[in-house]
Amino acid sequence: MLQIKRLRLFSRLILPIAMLVLTILFGTAGYMAIESFSFLEALYMTVITISTVGFTEVRPLSESGRIFTIFLILVNLGLFTYFVTLLTRFFSDGEFTKLYKQIKMENSIQQLQQHVIICGFGRNGKESAQILFNNKIPFVVLEEKNELETDLDFDVSYFMKGDATKDEVLLEAGIKNARALITTLPVDADNLFVMLTAKQLNPNVKVISRASQDSSVKKLKIAGADNVIMPDKIGGAHMATLVILPDVVEMLSIMSTQSTDRFRVAEIQSNKNISLGELDMWSKTNCTILGIKNPGNHYTINPDASYQINPGERLIVMGSDEQIEKAKKLL
Repeated sequence: MLQIKRLRLFSRLILPIAMLVLTILFGTAGYMAIESFSFLEALYMTVITISTVGFTEVRPLSESGRIFTIFLILVNLGLFTYFVTLLTRFFSDGEFTKLYKQIKMENSIQQLQQHVIICGFGRNGKESAQILFNNKIPFVVLEEKNELETDLDFDVSYFMKGDATKDEVLLEAGIKNARALITTLPVDADNLFVMLTAKQLNPNVKVISRASQDSSVKKLKIAGADNVIMPDKIGGAHMATLVILPDVVEMLSIMSTQSTDRFRVAEIQSNKNISLGELDMWSKTNCTILGIKNPGNHYTINPDASYQINPGERLIVMGSDEQIEKAKKLL
């Protein structure tokens, strides 16, 4: 698939090269037929004729040979000039460099593992990318624009121009190796199509979809979306909560979106059957357990020491990288 795309990128050179080769073959065959030249003599005569370098003829031409030569020069003078100009532009105007970087990026994307694919780079897509960048999670941006904005506050290491609703584009973005896909397209139907395609290509990928209409939320969840977000609704609730509990909201926002050397929030899956009191995570690791999610998607916030952890449950903990690594070893 990547080979087909690269062939398209080189298509501007393929046509003139093909025409030049056909012209050389035509001229070589003509001189062999009219002047009875050998293949090498006919090829040499064709090349010096279409390039107009003016070297000495292989041998004196007949009247028919001269007419053929005039025809060959007139037909190919423009073609040869066009080919040389196009080739010069391809290398000198940065097209070759741009093409090389694009192919190199595509190869790098194919090597990614457990990355996130962001479909659409509007306001919501940028916010998602910013948080992933802050948390050092690799991500690929899929956008139909030729280039991204240059005034971003973070670096986008992997960018692909393409339509996220197409199978081949998602495959090139590494959907089979991705941990999650975030689709933030403005049309709910497009988000639904992207989600269905992603799940078909990788049933284990987590899909988080944006929705604009209330009626789309249920449809997206039934179709298989793991999470559906309505930015406008969340934004309104967030602003109202800022009036009631401003400091709490800001602190929770920092905890959920930012990682520092001192703390980050992480999920740890349990493989044991043990009570929190027996686990004694705080004294052993200094990690704080914020909540627990069971396989039925039920959350227990601030569980007490008597809570019995079962295999498969996920603990939401806060601590430094070192503390979280210690906590993982306990479970």
